[in-house]
Amino acid sequence: MAKSNKSRGPGTDAPAPSPDLLALRERIDGIDRAIQGLIGERAQFAGQVGQAKGKLAAAVDYYRPEREAQVLRRVVDRNDGPLNDEVLVRLFREIMSACLAQQEPLKIGFLGPEGTHSQQAVYKHFGHSIHGLPLSSIEEVFQEVEAGAADFGVVPVENSTQGTIQSTLDMFLTSKVKICGEVELRVHQHLLSRGGRIEDIERVYSHPQSFAQCKAWLREHLPGAETLPVSSNAEAARRARNADDAAAIAGASAGSVYGLKSVAGPIEDRPDNTTRFLVLGRELFTTSGNDRTSLLIFIKDQPGALYHVLQPFAKHGLSMNRIESRPGHTGRWQYAFFVDIGGHVHDEAMCRALAEVADFVEEVKVLGSYPVAIV
Repeated sequence: MAKSNKSRGPGTDAPAPSPDLLALRERIDGIDRAIQGLIGERAQFAGQVGQAKGKLAAAVDYYRPEREAQVLRRVVDRNDGPLNDEVLVRLFREIMSACLAQQEPLKIGFLGPEGTHSQQAVYKHFGHSIHGLPLSSIEEVFQEVEAGAADFGVVPVENSTQGTIQSTLDMFLTSKVKICGEVELRVHQHLLSRGGRIEDIERVYSHPQSFAQCKAWLREHLPGAETLPVSSNAEAARRARNADDAAAIAGASAGSVYGLKSVAGPIEDRPDNTTRFLVLGRELFTTSGNDRTSLLIFIKDQPGALYHVLQPFAKHGLSMNRIESRPGHTGRWQYAFFVDIGGHVHDEAMCRALAEVADFVEEVKVLGSYPVAIV
């Protein structure tokens, strides 16, 4: 007669955990309690910081992007594994987001609707303890931030394969908003449809930038499909959910939001496809120790003017990350130059360089000095 195994529960053949496994689980439970206690303690101190600042108007008055960047850089510097830097930074962002939301959640505008890559960039930079404001256009994001209806906004500015988003740059010609952060987001595109069958697809909706990022894949796998550009990838997903012969190119999150199945993905032509987003606010913040400054320069029309503008930055050891010209809207054939420089506008070297370019420019507009993106 076989012996009964009393360590097994009714209706299961699973063996009882070994003493070593039980000890490990108890140790993990103890660590979880300690982590929870420390997070609660951190939240209490964050609340005291808010009290020390006095009676402020809104949540936006408590947010300090330069301080947050310094905290996250220390997280990266301390990291010895086994979790990678990106995972740890995401965890700490969520902790800081939740602590800040004790005062009041930040209101963040982005190019909507729900499920866009812009929304993913919002969560990557601010965490999930915010109030997202999906807006209909990049122009509206600028307007809502400038009017104070949104505390901050997030807009795309350039893609690693398709270049600059011109509509974003053009808004800086007239808007008073300031750049106070940047986000780099690896963008993975998926083909999404209601039925999930590629052979049913006759038309594809997506944003023009996404079509450009996936043109080789589309040419190979859906050469006969009609491509229909729309205002955002989330809008594409919203349209694709209404017909079996339609599909959308969008992020996986849009498929979850709109109930679509993944037909194929990732389908972007380059695996390193990355979009850079700018965080828009209403003021300049102090240095974080590793910053980038964005300038809008209106140059006087004279021989060698551009050389004389750029030379002082090199002279003072400042690295230029990007330069691009756009029509300046100040007269026919007048151009403005968008320039990204390594450093903060209040750094001594930057101040000296800007003073030296004054004789060769009509105007220098400081768009922002902000922390360089962290993982």
